Parts: sequence; C-alpha cells; structure tokens
Amino acid sequence: MKRFVDLADCEREQVLSLLELARRLERGGEPRALAGKILGLLFFNPSLRTLASSQAAMARLGGSSFVIHPGQGSWQLETRDHAVMDGAAAEHVREGIPALAAYCDALGIRAFAAGKHLQSDLAEVTFNAMASLTDKPLINLESAVNHPCQALADWKTMDDLGVPRGGRFVLSWAWHPRALPLAVPAAAVHMAAFRGMEVVVLRPEGFALPPAIMERARRAAAAAGGSLRETASRDEALEGADVLYVKEWGATDCYGDAAADARLRAALTDWCVRAGWFAHAAPECRLMHCLPVRRNTAIADEVLDSPRSVVQRQAYNRLPAQMAVLYQLLRD
Repeated sequence: MKRFVDLADCEREQVLSLLELARRLERGGEPRALAGKILGLLFFNPSLRTLASSQAAMARLGGSSFVIHPGQGSWQLETRDHAVMDGAAAEHVREGIPALAAYCDALGIRAFAAGKHLQSDLAEVTFNAMASLTDKPLINLESAVNHPCQALADWKTMDDLGVPRGGRFVLSWAWHPRALPLAVPAAAVHMAAFRGMEVVVLRPEGFALPPAIMERARRAAAAAGGSLRETASRDEALEGADVLYVKEWGATDCYGDAAADARLRAALTDWCVRAGWFAHAAPECRLMHCLPVRRNTAIADEVLDSPRSVVQRQAYNRLPAQMAVLYQLLRD
C-alpha cells in the first residue's frame, strides 16, 4: 500500500487486514517499528482527533512528525491553479508540497471542501491536484468528500462492540447552524455498505446525499451483500437499528448557496437527536458521531451522556487505526 486516500481503493481483504493490524498494534505495539521515519502533516483546516492521533500514532511507532498550518507560522498557501497571486497567499502548493515532501517519509493532507461547486468537490479537484505533487506515501486526513481514516476507525469501533456485519446502520442528518462538508457522511455511508450492512440514510427533504456518493455506496453494498436506501421517516429508518450514526451536512439541493441553505434548515431544529429517537431501535442500538459535536443542537446531553453513546470509543480508535495505516505505508 503506497497511499491511503480512499477506502474504496482497498480490496475488502486489505481493509480486514488493516483492522487486524490495528488490533495487534493496540495490544502490544512495536515501539521501534518506524524509528527514523518522519511524517509531515499539512493541515489547511482545524483538527483535534485527526491531528493528535496522527502525531501520537507516529510517536508510538518510534517515528516523529511535524505539522504545517498554512498562514499560522508558515506562509499562506495558494491551492488554485493559474491563480494571480496578488492576495494573502505568498506561496503556491506547487512549490510548497514538493518542499515539504522532501523533508519527510510520508505526507498527510487535510483540506476541506470549498463548498461552492458540488461537482468540483465531488471530483476532489483540490486534493487530487495536491496529491499529484508528490510520490511519497500519502494519507488523506479529510478531503472534500472523503475521510478514510475516520471510516477505518468507525469500522473498528463496530467490530469492537460486536455490531453485526449485516446489522442496520442508520446515517442520520442532524441540525447545525450552518452547512458542513459531505466528507464524513460520504465516508460513513460507504464504509457501512462496504462492511455489508443494511444502510439507511435518514435526512429531511433537500438534504439527500448527492447521487454520486449514493451510487458508490450502492456498489459497495452490492459487492459485500449489504443494501442501501434513504428515507425522511425516522420511525421507518430506526426500526430495529443497531447503529445510529449522526452527522451534520449542508443542503445538496442548493449547494454553495448559504442563504438558501439557511432557509431550508431554519425549520429543522427538531433534528436534534433525543432519547425518543431510539423508541423502535434495537435495545443495544449504539450512537456514533465523529466529533466535534454541538451539544443540544445536533445531539442532546441525554443521549451523548447515555450508555448507548460510543463517541469516545470512536475517538480512541483513531489511534490504532492511524497506527495501522502508518505501519502499512512506512514499514520496510
């Protein structure tokens, strides 16, 4: 494995092997496995778990890392091709990324969606352009419509908890005061389909995931023996559910139009997950969310602080999952 940019690039056996490696490293670890190796981290956007787990994973395997936040102690980086650079950015990624790659053995990049043009974001134009600038091992630490490291950790979390491979996985939209990217919902729905689950996307009108994301997940489900459908009915979606994965995202019917998005979501504040949502779910139905989450906006305290919440388990699993990815990429 030379790159980890999309779970869909992996065969199912490769994913299962990565998960087994994560469990092995979690149990015993290899504190000298990546001695002398350096991980470069380029973060265009904020992070807590992704940044900390990447650095901690590298340290636990005996390596080291450095972090660049463009514009915060380093030059602001321009990502647009053919840009006339007469603004804040002093350097282009075409010069910056090859320089950073020369200083490390693997590079991780985090660059959110621009959120303006859906087709451009679906095509991962910005991330792919940056990825083309280095031949070093590369990790996608969240791009416009993907977050494979989160997806791998979420798969491990469900395995750890004994969630059936064929169980019902509900990905539900939740309210947020503004539009958020599609990366986590896209990665989660594909991951659950790839795992072979009965996947249901629960969302209000106007917030359906784009057809390209749904079709990719549908293909994964078909190959793994799972299924995929969507609905606006909570009771229908959550009937017998084993997992409720909550995530906020922007309106796809008016992608890039903040005013129209705000009008659509204005009447949807009741899409805050409360205890009553689980009335028809399986008794052991788990609540998942990638974090960060706005309490009593997307999920109520009564749910986040309940025994069914496994959000901290998900956060913990970012570490062994990241260790497995780095080990696989950099172990000689």
